[in-house]
Amino acid sequence: MIYLDYSATTPVNDEVLDTFVKVSKEFRGNPNSLHRLGVNSNKLIDKATEQIADLLHVRPNEIIYTSGASESNNLAIKGIASKYQNRGKHIITTMLEHSSIFGPLNFLQERGYEIDFVNILENGQVDIEHLKTLLRDDTILVSICAVDSEVGIRQPIEEIGLLLSEYPKVFFHVDMTQCLSKDNIDLTNVDLASFSAHKIYGIKGIGGLIKKERITLVPLIHGGKSTTVFRSGTPTTELIASLSKALRLAMEKSEQKKEHVKKLNIKVKDFLSKYPKVVINSTNKSLPHVINFSVLGIKPETFQHSLEEDEIFISTKSACSKGDPLSKAVYAICKKEDVASHSLRISISHLTTEEEIELFMKSFEKNYKRLSEVTNEDY
Repeated sequence: MIYLDYSATTPVNDEVLDTFVKVSKEFRGNPNSLHRLGVNSNKLIDKATEQIADLLHVRPNEIIYTSGASESNNLAIKGIASKYQNRGKHIITTMLEHSSIFGPLNFLQERGYEIDFVNILENGQVDIEHLKTLLRDDTILVSICAVDSEVGIRQPIEEIGLLLSEYPKVFFHVDMTQCLSKDNIDLTNVDLASFSAHKIYGIKGIGGLIKKERITLVPLIHGGKSTTVFRSGTPTTELIASLSKALRLAMEKSEQKKEHVKKLNIKVKDFLSKYPKVVINSTNKSLPHVINFSVLGIKPETFQHSLEEDEIFISTKSACSKGDPLSKAVYAICKKEDVASHSLRISISHLTTEEEIELFMKSFEKNYKRLSEVTNEDY
């Protein structure tokens, strides 16, 4: 099996899984309980939280544990909108966002909130000059992903944050799920930041929302003691401990890992550029971990399943996107429907080997030749 879909999810690191199992067995007490077993579990959570805070350069009390980035995004957007609706109901975002951003924004739009989309430049980055023109007295939130999952564009979050720091009534939310451990990110001027464990070789079901101290939110989940008043529910000691381990391991030797990915990225793009029907959608602002491309004239699902017959697994779009064949992210960059409706995504990792890439290229060439002979896209 050749797995080239790391943006969708990553395999669990064995050390992370070991931590989960060990903590599950040795720290059985409810962290909210006042007896010794509960106190021990609570102390372990505090230790894990301190490590996460240190790695992300935030304060421990600014970390809210959630079930994953989707919940974190919903909590950030709905929580801000509910708490600060007296200031205004205007929100700014981009067409590159994850469905867990579009979902709550659509929910709010149906309830009277106004959503504006900032323009995207040809390189895939936000048009900051356009963003300036969209900011209004009633703007309460700007939500922009650090790296989108489809094309892998690294947004100038630091520059945007500096701009928005001049607007004290506007909160800045960043979905940093696809950026965490792949590229350094400065959260100094970011008010809220979402992330998830299963994108950094952790276990599904745990994630977090960084919420700066000065901000308050209306919770999505009310009732019951937890690690914070902003998200109720019994703290999951083993998941929190495993998240801490996953983050620490993922950030170790990050530059060395990135260099390995860069080499593979160049090899794949050089290979794909030789085919006349292939359009490479990733830009020079994309992280090397993601290679988005389109094979014109061949349905992306057809190409994906053809590769799957050779035990090679890639993606057509974000794993959480709905059935629309058109990639909103790709279209936002290229403005071409035929390109956006034929997009495929390879997402690689430091675990990806050169041999795997060679086998992918061999399978791609075989299927490209075979499928190019079929002119009907219903094939």
